[in-house]
Amino acid sequence: MNKKVNFNILKKFWNIAKLYWLGEEKKGAFTLLILLGLLLIGYTQLSVLLNRNQGELISTLAAKDEALFWGAVRSFLTVLVIYVPLFAGFSYVQSKLGLYWRKWLSEHFLGRYFANRSFYQLSAKYKEIDNPDQRISEDIRGFTQDSLLFLLVIVQSFLQVIAFSAVLWSISQQLVIFLLVYAIAGTIITAGVFGKKLVNLNFAQLQKEANFRFGLVRVRENSESIAFYQGEKQEEKHLINLFDDVYKNFNSLIIWQELYLGLFVNTFEFLPYVIPAIVVAPSVLSGDLEVGKVSEATGAFARVFFSLNIIVSRFQSLTSFAAGVNRLSGFYEFLKIEDKKPLDTKNKPIIDTITNGKLATKELTLQTPNYQNTLFNNLSLELPPQQGLLIMGSSGCGKSSLLRAIAGLWNSGTGVIYRPELDEMLFLPQRPYMIIGTLREQLTYPSVDKSISDQELQEVLNLVNLSNLAERFGGFEVEKDWGEVLSLGEQQRVAFARIFVNKPKYVILDEATSALDIDNEARLYHHLTLQNITYISVGHRESLKNYHQSMVRFNDDKSILVKN
Repeated sequence: MNKKVNFNILKKFWNIAKLYWLGEEKKGAFTLLILLGLLLIGYTQLSVLLNRNQGELISTLAAKDEALFWGAVRSFLTVLVIYVPLFAGFSYVQSKLGLYWRKWLSEHFLGRYFANRSFYQLSAKYKEIDNPDQRISEDIRGFTQDSLLFLLVIVQSFLQVIAFSAVLWSISQQLVIFLLVYAIAGTIITAGVFGKKLVNLNFAQLQKEANFRFGLVRVRENSESIAFYQGEKQEEKHLINLFDDVYKNFNSLIIWQELYLGLFVNTFEFLPYVIPAIVVAPSVLSGDLEVGKVSEATGAFARVFFSLNIIVSRFQSLTSFAAGVNRLSGFYEFLKIEDKKPLDTKNKPIIDTITNGKLATKELTLQTPNYQNTLFNNLSLELPPQQGLLIMGSSGCGKSSLLRAIAGLWNSGTGVIYRPELDEMLFLPQRPYMIIGTLREQLTYPSVDKSISDQELQEVLNLVNLSNLAERFGGFEVEKDWGEVLSLGEQQRVAFARIFVNKPKYVILDEATSALDIDNEARLYHHLTLQNITYISVGHRESLKNYHQSMVRFNDDKSILVKN
């Protein structure tokens, strides 16, 4: 891996890491980090004592000195009693700090993900940022836990190099010099030969695994539609193709990681086990050193070698970590962009949106987000308060797109949209969104902390002709997969119940009664009128004309008829 790649990875890493370590949690974070450092220093020094005691045990046995032997055993056990809880405490604090970091970073990313509807922009316009669910869950988990682990491993390695090099130097200076040259050469070879290739393969593996998992989720979420279409063969073929991508990339990964890198690492790490004995043997055989010094030198040599050898020994983990940093960095760069327009649309026209407490358009021309298709031209209309506007026309003529523009989801085009604040509006799609939660949360959605009694909720259910819904499922606090247990007609009535619970001033209805019979449709619109709500409806039914005071019809020739 060249210096440029290393620098870029470090830069991307720090851009994300500093959010936590230089943010509002920095005092607590650095307090735990300092505690980790102190624990690390403590048990590293105890490791040196344990290594020395092991050598003394062997030397006392070789000298057949029983008194010194049992003294060495007592000394070893004393150090061990202190070492074990110290090491356990270090592991606990490390895990706790990693958990705090993950919690804060996950909440930070979620906040940015939902701010300014970035989640919608991501799905609608930025397809290259794939699988945000994996990046928020898996990549953040790996980023926080692995980066903390690598930091502590580096610090621990530094401390062990200092501590055990002194031991090793007192036994044999030749071992120290050889060790430095050997470790540096191995690191250069590993990074230069295997680095870039393994980072790229690990990055691709994360992406392909996520695509395969997403394909399986889509089958589960759309199982009924697939069954109706009898689309099992096509779905199976699609998933097999996705898994084939996973298989091929992983095959390349294990060839490079397990075979090529494995051969080098195993060979490279085998030799240090025998080298200390070879170097120290002449001094032991001549009587200049005790036999225990062989064990002490071997232990110290191994500690120093593996401390200097962290890049080689952990190279597989480092390349996987680097791939995760790349994915998380790409996601973060998207989330912090204030202007969500692609670069090639910077000079394209944008619809002006003015918040002034009314619903109207002036000379509105709407285009698709990529500017490749004009949906309609020069639409001017104004909806009086507490009245209804019906939008009709054939499929694909721009009816639902107008609603997206009013909601601020699409802004490609020219003209002006006048609208109230978005929190005064409620949008109901044809297929209602059923959240995961209780019946109470289902009815109060999207309000987060709305307080409403069971009696009030029951009155609302009576209005939408779902009087027995709470009783049927066991009350308002029961949790169900509501998208599965309710029919589409019931879901649409639950969506209308949200209107009567949240009491918005404006409602936008996109085919919101398509699954209802005429009587239920008339009942719901009647209650809308009684609530003095201003509403816009998109629909095909002729019966809808009875509930609206004005109408806009989009014709196939892109002409627009406005009737007041």
